[in-house]
Amino acid sequence: MRGSWVRPVFTDEPSIDIEAGRHPVVEEQVDPFIVNDCHFLAARRLLLITGPNMGGKSTYMRQVALITLLAHSGAFVPANRCRIGPIDQIFTRIGAADDLAGGRSTFMVEMTESASILHNATDQSLVLMDEVGRGTSTFDGLALAWAIARHLIEKNRAFSLFATHYFELTQLAIDYREVANVHLDAVEHGERIVFMHAVEEGPASQSYGLQVAALAGIPQSVIRSARRRLQNLEQASLTRNGQSDLFASAPPVEEAVSPAHPSIELLDTIDPDALTPREALDLIYRLKKSNGNAD
Repeated sequence: MRGSWVRPVFTDEPSIDIEAGRHPVVEEQVDPFIVNDCHFLAARRLLLITGPNMGGKSTYMRQVALITLLAHSGAFVPANRCRIGPIDQIFTRIGAADDLAGGRSTFMVEMTESASILHNATDQSLVLMDEVGRGTSTFDGLALAWAIARHLIEKNRAFSLFATHYFELTQLAIDYREVANVHLDAVEHGERIVFMHAVEEGPASQSYGLQVAALAGIPQSVIRSARRRLQNLEQASLTRNGQSDLFASAPPVEEAVSPAHPSIELLDTIDPDALTPREALDLIYRLKKSNGNAD
């Protein structure tokens, strides 16, 4: 071991076995960096990765690819242990970008890259698929993601890291023994969300999309409206066994909208960075008066 990087071991057996792997770039910017394992075997070929945005899915996928690439280029790798079998190619379908000059939309680029992977990946390839199917309608996207994952399992048989927010895909682990569900978790603490960045076995319990939106600065009035709508959508899609079914049809549910507090409505119209000290003081008096009237 040199500088916490180790010499990789190569084997003729189909496998990628990384213990306490790290991203060589991100670990220099994050302290502490959470290390994670990755285990691919002949009978474990597709890892279906779920979990929240900002949870670390893309970092995990990229670090596995970088460790594999570094090993095959003759370099030491950022891990405690690394054992890798034959790898002929690394394919990636990550990020969102368009090609307007070439007449290709973001979704068209995504599908073109996916097509190249499905046509060329072999049972000795490493494939990274990040949120495939998100550029179209929910039903189209889920159907495409499902079919692409099945093709990777049945036809390509490549070692595949498949990140998705379509929880319906986690059922693939029941249909195929080569599929394993893993997730990156998060913990809610009051109004805050803490990302654990640790890869654990099994599917995620939820995606925390509203919490991440709130962290990004989406107005609270929008978050409250989205939360009410989410509750209605979840109630409308419950099947008899209590499981959420995306394909279940249900009549529209009216959204109950509660009036916002006058102070909240006032704050939603304010740009704090544009206020002068006098205007800020006036705002405090207006808020105090508004609260007094509300009482």
